[in-house]
Amino acid sequence: MLEGQLGKKIATLRKQHQLSQRELAERADITHSAISAMENNKVSPSVSSLHKIVQVFGLSLAEFFTFDKPEHIERTVLKPEHLVELGNEDVSMKLVCDGRPDRQLGFLLEVYQPGSCTGEKRIRHEGEEAGTVLEGEIELTLGNEVHTVKAGESFLFDTSIPHKFTNISDGVCRIISAHSPANF
Repeated sequence: MLEGQLGKKIATLRKQHQLSQRELAERADITHSAISAMENNKVSPSVSSLHKIVQVFGLSLAEFFTFDKPEHIERTVLKPEHLVELGNEDVSMKLVCDGRPDRQLGFLLEVYQPGSCTGEKRIRHEGEEAGTVLEGEIELTLGNEVHTVKAGESFLFDTSIPHKFTNISDGVCRIISAHSPANF
């Protein structure tokens, strides 16, 4: 998503749903100042914060990033520019998607910069997630357990358990992952 569009999109949705910044913040369990900073493009939301915001509107992250796009174009081969960026400058999450609302599988190419994470608050949604670390290592916090997953190793877990990913290394971490249902 182009710089400056994310905050505008949040503000537009908030206004369409006739919510004040304070009401959105309260429903998403995020501070009012954070919502204001996001809408004014002073900060990029973490993946977990954005997930909480879009849930207030009854949307998944994929729906949030594609709802104002023209009808999907069914493609067999997707070029890098066709992928939908769900993350920010610290955690890139590119969704392999042609915009079909009836997708059964969510598939992500993830890049975590050193010291980055999906957010202080853990993510929780129905389904399963599986992935393989292609480069570097990632710390997976799943419930009360902490796991270090290194290059060549994979993970599989129930996403209804609160979780987050953190790159605690000095290098970039690259992951390929899939989740179901596709409405993350």
